[in-house]
Amino acid sequence: MPFVHCAILCLRHQRVAFSIVILVVVGFAASSSITLAGDETAAATAVHVQRRVLLPMVGRTDGTSDTGAVYEAIPVDQPSPDGRPAAAHADLNLALRGYVATSAALGLVDYRGDTDYDAPQMSGIFSNRRAPEFTSVHRIYDWDWSCSVDGCRGAPLSFPPVTLLGIRALPGEFLSAPSRPSEIYAGGYRALVLYAEARRITLVYTRNDHVIDGYTVHLEGISVDSDLLSLYRQADAAGRFSLPALRNGQPLGIAMGNEVEVAIRDRGSFMDPRSRKDWWQGY
Repeated sequence: MPFVHCAILCLRHQRVAFSIVILVVVGFAASSSITLAGDETAAATAVHVQRRVLLPMVGRTDGTSDTGAVYEAIPVDQPSPDGRPAAAHADLNLALRGYVATSAALGLVDYRGDTDYDAPQMSGIFSNRRAPEFTSVHRIYDWDWSCSVDGCRGAPLSFPPVTLLGIRALPGEFLSAPSRPSEIYAGGYRALVLYAEARRITLVYTRNDHVIDGYTVHLEGISVDSDLLSLYRQADAAGRFSLPALRNGQPLGIAMGNEVEVAIRDRGSFMDPRSRKDWWQGY
């Protein structure tokens, strides 16, 4: 007769609690003459087939972190197509690409074309949704995926003329993800954390573990909430079946100084973060 065995593992790390169902094994005897335990001859000849089933991890923090926010991980829909570690992936870790200062207008820019009224809005980074004051402009380096296993840095992107934008911030103020009307998961979740370290974070506005579809935002030069960072690291180490998610207005970190740097992408392509019709609607 078939047997079922389930193992439940509960982990607790710092202030981040996890419950993970890690293994379900279903075995079937190959012989039709299965006997009860104790028949050593039958037990020696029985052949079992095992099947491993991995279920999504669910994690939650307790709100005793830098910002007092509570964070949760939600199931990932599509895994990374190439399986590169996030820290070594130039689409997730912007530090690998880097960027260089450029000269361009420190103000909103009006582009022609259609407007997506469901696009992330940069004003949502700040709790009072104030009119922006731009402090610096930069060009992010392109990435050559063909030069080695993980690729290598190319020349600075020539278009659009600005791909990373410095925005005036108040030291110590709470920062959130750019806001968006549509949910990616029930409960008001708008963005998924694809990568995080102490001073930067990468968000995607889908439940996919890649930047191929939808919008992606990079925030640089911030202090990422310690609980959010811990939850991300736990989820990353557990296989990235689930990743932390954020709601509109939910703090993700704190401004370290007078500037926050932001880049935005649409289906992988870097866009101009100064575009009024796209990311600063109503200003």
